Amino acid sequence: MQSIYAMHQSGSDNLEKQEKFLQASLENIVDLYLIMLSSLVEIRKKEMEYQVLAQQKHLATPEERNPNLRFINNQVLVALDDNNSLSIALEKRKITNWQANDDTILLLLQAVKQSELYQKYMAKKNVTFEEERFFVADMFSELIAPNDKLYSYLEDFKLTWVDDIPVVNTHILKQLKQISDKEQSLRVPAIYKDEEDKEFATTLFRKTVLNEMELAKEFIDKTPNWDIDRIAEIDTIILKMAICEFLKFPSIPLKVTINEYLELAKEYSTPKSSIFINGILDNLVKDFQLNNRINKAGRGLM
Repeated sequence: MQSIYAMHQSGSDNLEKQEKFLQASLENIVDLYLIMLSSLVEIRKKEMEYQVLAQQKHLATPEERNPNLRFINNQVLVALDDNNSLSIALEKRKITNWQANDDTILLLLQAVKQSELYQKYMAKKNVTFEEERFFVADMFSELIAPNDKLYSYLEDFKLTWVDDIPVVNTHILKQLKQISDKEQSLRVPAIYKDEEDKEFATTLFRKTVLNEMELAKEFIDKTPNWDIDRIAEIDTIILKMAICEFLKFPSIPLKVTINEYLELAKEYSTPKSSIFINGILDNLVKDFQLNNRINKAGRGLM
């Protein structure tokens, strides 16, 4: 949707260039995931460095000489630091953001140590693995993911990540909550399920752009009370993409298409857009089915 909108705004007809940008943006989601997850590893490392330096101070306090090691010994944080899947992915994709920008890590560590969550965790006499896991999950969701400084850094580093941050953070939180004491490993997920999944975005983009005129004709007659020039551009793009899925993607259930594009409308368009789009798509589905223009195949398509 954003790629098509960008083409409209720029007046460009360079389909190949925009496709490459679209694919690069999708691939970069993996980098965002690795940066966010590795922040937990780097925060622990910074605390370890701080404790070593504090112990070496000439006038170190009793607390600095015998620090509370609960945070740096947290089994989940240690498991992430030792995780082969994460280490290999960071090296393969050359993710060195925190080595070059450790100021952000220091700010995150400071926010963590000043939090009530951290204070309560460190004050406990004993902790179970489950409590350690809950702490890390809560630390990520309450203190790291919503941190304004981190968000600004990510936005400045790659603008396309703004829309990807919630998806990535939600996935990381889900993974953290699923780590168990018996199986502490965490695998870096693949961005695509298979080759067909990889090609889907480009195929949808290409089929929508190359058939925009024909797709627009499908809903123009269904909006008699609306001047087509007054319909929000994002709404027209959403309608074209949805119609494209109806007619040219037989494996995608109708309800899935409708629900996903209504969510897009709620997120990116005007307050009333989802109601408008829902009405148009419902009427189109009835019309297409009446005229046998929809040929869906597979499970869960009714």
